[in-house]
Amino acid sequence: MNGEPAPAADKRQVVLSCQGLTKVYRSGETEVMALRGVDLEVSAHEVVVLLGASGSGKSTLLNILGGLDSPSAGRLRFRDLDLTDGGESKLTRYRRLHVGFVFQFYNLMPSLTARENVALVTEIATDPMDPEEALALVDLSDRLDHFPAQMSGGEQQRVAIARAIAKRPDLLLCDEPTGALDSKTGILVLKAIERVNRETGAATMIITHNAVISDMADRTIHLADGAVRTIEHNPERRDPATFEW
Repeated sequence: MNGEPAPAADKRQVVLSCQGLTKVYRSGETEVMALRGVDLEVSAHEVVVLLGASGSGKSTLLNILGGLDSPSAGRLRFRDLDLTDGGESKLTRYRRLHVGFVFQFYNLMPSLTARENVALVTEIATDPMDPEEALALVDLSDRLDHFPAQMSGGEQQRVAIARAIAKRPDLLLCDEPTGALDSKTGILVLKAIERVNRETGAATMIITHNAVISDMADRTIHLADGAVRTIEHNPERRDPATFEW
């Protein structure tokens, strides 16, 4: 088995699990094996960092876990729901109700304020936070009515985090959330992610090339050539405020 639950998460609810997850991309007669039989579980309140070089399979794995792509083989379950053969309608419902995404680039609507960008999600969620509550969680209560062009890159990324968590997701997936930021600004973003995890309990997965970020995790999963190579457990999570890179 390539993955295992963290000891600290044993008594917590498993939110997401996969067994033998495999992904093959085909172009003509050429096959590229992006994932090679990945097994893992992620629990509520847990922070997991996926670490690996470009081409290691991190983004492919995150896309499948988030319902943006489907595996070529293996099983994927969200709680008691089997997502493997669910079709696009089931995956769309899963993404809408249960998954929050944070990407490297913020994807904010430039003509909308921070409050209005977050409200885009709350208007379609079943039990959303108020936009003001979500923005307060990422320390942006004083920027509610600012447009993206009036905010720094770190502030825009925190708006994107607020937007992702406003629907109260069970799973927060972050793909290189600090990749476009300098270290000082990136640390502010990581502090926001850590606070959201701590206060909402969303199972949190972070893709990164930056090994320092693994210190804020319960577990770090190292991927190479589409497979899990090693798993490291942190006895305690380090405060991102202490990071330097």
